[in-house]
Amino acid sequence: MRCATIKPELLRWARERIGRSIEAMSGQFKKLALWERGEVAPTLKQLEDFAKATYVPIGYLFLSEPPEERVPIPDLRTIRNQKVSHPSPDLLDTIYICQQRQAWYRDDARSVGQAPRRFVGSVDCQASTEQIAEQMRTAMGFDLDARRKCPTWTDALRRFIEQADDLGVLVMVSGVVGGNNRRKLNTEEFRGFALSDEYAPLIFINGADTKSAQMFTLAHELAHLWLGESALSDVSLVSRPSEQIEVWCNRVAAEFLVPLDVLRLEMSRASPPDVDGLARHFKVSTLVILLRLFDARKITWDTFHQAYQEEEERFQNISKGSGGNFYLTQTARISKRFARAVVTATWEGRASFTESFRLVGCKKMVTFREIGRTVGVDV
Repeated sequence: MRCATIKPELLRWARERIGRSIEAMSGQFKKLALWERGEVAPTLKQLEDFAKATYVPIGYLFLSEPPEERVPIPDLRTIRNQKVSHPSPDLLDTIYICQQRQAWYRDDARSVGQAPRRFVGSVDCQASTEQIAEQMRTAMGFDLDARRKCPTWTDALRRFIEQADDLGVLVMVSGVVGGNNRRKLNTEEFRGFALSDEYAPLIFINGADTKSAQMFTLAHELAHLWLGESALSDVSLVSRPSEQIEVWCNRVAAEFLVPLDVLRLEMSRASPPDVDGLARHFKVSTLVILLRLFDARKITWDTFHQAYQEEEERFQNISKGSGGNFYLTQTARISKRFARAVVTATWEGRASFTESFRLVGCKKMVTFREIGRTVGVDV
């Protein structure tokens, strides 16, 4: 059987790229150690299987040296004031998938005469965070009165996503790469990103994160769209970003969710501050309230950090329950706005069924029709 002529270091690079050891992969590739030492060469079929298992295009394994992979959008993440390097294939593939969806939606939106979204790139970092937060709340109809009508802050998050969708933003929430449930996303690597475009503004939220974190991520990435800046961001409530854009977006997000002047008014009615009561009042998580108490200088950074860790552990321990309704999950992953556009374009003859099935992540007509019904396109 024909063996592949490749350099052993390419195999090692592909394995290390997904963070796996030789021992962990030896069950599937029994001669992997020998391949990496150059003592034995894999067959072409074995190399194809290895490329699939490591999420590497097989052509990469025939290069003269490992490629340098970079995040294709501005990477503003820092860990302990150091730039993050070596993005995982899960992160890269997620960005590439979103860019492909965005490109399709942009072309479709322009073909049907949709107007550009004027809020994209309408401000800069010199603008007042308070004014921009108010502008965002007005544009989305996400004011405090509207939020108070939501039974819980998780209902408020759901409404927040719907309002962003109504504004023209493709909001995609998923904890896996594409529709592959075996490729789970890591919240320690990223929580979300924004892809700025005046016709197809897109926000991706890591669905593996807690619901409380997702609300802040969405607000933060919306601020990036208002700036007209694509970015892979620092959006943790407890992070202290070094990039000025990240500092600004964090401030806008916090002010958007909990205006400081309203918070001070509410705090004047109770001493010490009632964190749970304030969370119910503003329909946000207690984590956001803790951050705003720090901003209001009611607690120190150390106190905030400790309380934040305790609250986050509590949220992480809350059961996520079952997988829920497949169609709701899938439309959340690709965004309802995107799903509506694809289904509509298909029935109107602007897109083929083959392309549309790939875009929405299904293989059967009955599934495609049900996805359409879920987002209000019933034929």
